[in-house]
Amino acid sequence: MEMSDRPSHRIVLLAAPRGYCAGVERAVEAVERALDKHGAPVYVRKQIVHNLHVVRDLEAKGAIFVDEIDQVPVGAVTVLSAHGSPPSVYEEAGRRELQLIDATCPLVTKVHVEARRFAGEGRTIVLIGHAGHEEVEGTSGQAPDRTVLVQDLKEAAQVELPTGPIAYLTQTTLSVDETGQIVEALRDRYPELQPPPREDICYATQNRQDAVKAIAPRADVVLVIGSKNSSNSNRLAEVARELGAAAYLVDDETEVDPAWVARAATVGITSGASAPEHLVTRMLSWLAEHGFDDVESVPIVEEGVRFSLPAGVRESTR
Repeated sequence: MEMSDRPSHRIVLLAAPRGYCAGVERAVEAVERALDKHGAPVYVRKQIVHNLHVVRDLEAKGAIFVDEIDQVPVGAVTVLSAHGSPPSVYEEAGRRELQLIDATCPLVTKVHVEARRFAGEGRTIVLIGHAGHEEVEGTSGQAPDRTVLVQDLKEAAQVELPTGPIAYLTQTTLSVDETGQIVEALRDRYPELQPPPREDICYATQNRQDAVKAIAPRADVVLVIGSKNSSNSNRLAEVARELGAAAYLVDDETEVDPAWVARAATVGITSGASAPEHLVTRMLSWLAEHGFDDVESVPIVEEGVRFSLPAGVRESTR
């Protein structure tokens, strides 16, 4: 491309809020404090949060990530990921006498409590979420015999539920708009569908999607910093595309193809709820090298949510 093709004024729209939510911050700090308190190794079931950089950083400090509890040595210090775990994991941890630190996000725990309550009331639970996601597996495990998974509008239109009382719950990291459409489709077929006491999609997921909605209509390209297995990060890219922007999900600036932004005058930047802020700083530096030296923050709401650390690491000082 000729230099003359490049816009003379190039701007970055920086979404706010973005990046770490309170649940992710709590989970990552739980692993770090466990390492400080007990020394390496500390075992972690699944990825503590869905971010490649976070996992690599914790591995370098002495964390060992495993798929299942039976891979952990008897009696070892073990952290459960922010996405939540089914009851079978706690039972196995007890049998193996593990020193368990439960870093499940409190907002996911809320959904687990709702699942057990609905099941106790004899309801069939429609769980809206993505098959195979760790959070869905953890929530389904609370009442496996009463839970029916619905992933999209097509399944909502086809699912056949047993007679009797029914309720719905959702994965906390879904698209707010798409989930609303799925709920309405289910309610059209099952008017008696009982909602959760409060919305299950978490504050951070909703805020980050709202922030993308504020920048995407003004941006030629939106870069979402987050890992491919991060549900909330994928939803941010989808929201941007729905609003007409070209959107790309990348772990960091090394994955950006310069051709994506070559003719762009405005690039939007956000990051998923498990992406650390230093990756945003790196991305801004990369964009500055490519002529985007004007940065406009686009704040939509202030977040002040904090969660207390899990039992087992609260007393540790860093």
